[in-house]
Amino acid sequence: MDLTYTPEEEEFRAGLRKWLKGVLPSLPAKPSPDDWPGRRAYDLGWQRMLYDAGYGDVHWDASPTVRLIFLEETERAGAPYVGANFVGLLHAGPTIAAEGTEAQRARWLPPVLRGEQVWCQGFSEPDAGSDLAALRTRAWRDGDDYVVSGSKIWTSHAEVADWCELLVRTDTAAPRHRGISWLAMPMDAPGITVRPLRTLAGSAEFAEVFLDEVRVPVANRVGDENDGWRVTMVTLSFERGTAFVGEVVACRRVLGDLAREARKNGRWDDPVLRRRLGRLNAEFRALWRLTQWNVSEAEASGGVPGVGGSVFKLRYSHTRQDLYDAAADVLGPEALDLDRPWTLDRLSSLSYTIAAGTSQIQHTIVAERILGLPKGR
Repeated sequence: MDLTYTPEEEEFRAGLRKWLKGVLPSLPAKPSPDDWPGRRAYDLGWQRMLYDAGYGDVHWDASPTVRLIFLEETERAGAPYVGANFVGLLHAGPTIAAEGTEAQRARWLPPVLRGEQVWCQGFSEPDAGSDLAALRTRAWRDGDDYVVSGSKIWTSHAEVADWCELLVRTDTAAPRHRGISWLAMPMDAPGITVRPLRTLAGSAEFAEVFLDEVRVPVANRVGDENDGWRVTMVTLSFERGTAFVGEVVACRRVLGDLAREARKNGRWDDPVLRRRLGRLNAEFRALWRLTQWNVSEAEASGGVPGVGGSVFKLRYSHTRQDLYDAAADVLGPEALDLDRPWTLDRLSSLSYTIAAGTSQIQHTIVAERILGLPKGR
């Protein structure tokens, strides 16, 4: 394992820093959080700027280490987050790059890189809960198409998406992990109904999606029929392995801001709070080293993060919640003010032990695939 950077990688870092310093002051104001068409246009515009500058393909054409540097530096510079491009750039795109055919890569990847199309994720279902393999959305063959019926929930950015990475059951008689297929579904196909969901934090980046005999070409299947669970594990390895890199950097910045706020409002005099912030500093430093370790492992295994991503995701989810609980301690009664920094972040942090696989699921993965413990019955 090598956690150092090569001269070429440091040269990439320096060039990226210089470009960010020059371009960020010229960006327009961000649209309102509730203006999803505006946010889509803003996020696609930023992606187009990255593409024109030669940074558009860093999420899957570059090495994992270069990808890590990119996410680290853009977050530190305060560059726009991927936003509505989250699924396309960090989930679906890397999966198609790793598992798609040459024709599929040529069809779907360039529009994402150029900031022309948005993807959403159609994995979770109302009756499946955390057990993703219990999905019931059906897809049956009819000539050159699959006919899909069912429903999805927590579908990220569905209201502004052009495509959906969709999990469907193509063989109801097969063992549940072996009867699933991974499809790319156009969101303008007849039979799709999208109903936005409002979260506790007041945002509406999720939606319910209802599918009534939607026709999806067989050519849109990534991987073999009934091999979708394996392809999904590739998707989730990216989601748990590298998608949260920028957020770790952001959390470390928030921690520094909390310490400064505590010194300003007198809370720094509390030794219990100081110890808590110190422990969080150690936690996030360890998480950053774990991220580097996971990236090093991915370099050695062809670019796809391994099960170490589950260790990271498990610890990060709880540490993020601890961070914003500490923020509430620093703010005191003002932590109830939704207009104060960190209050909405505290509400959204509650979802992190559920999103991208619950903590219970991550415990199981770590137990079975890393520690070699026997599977439960």
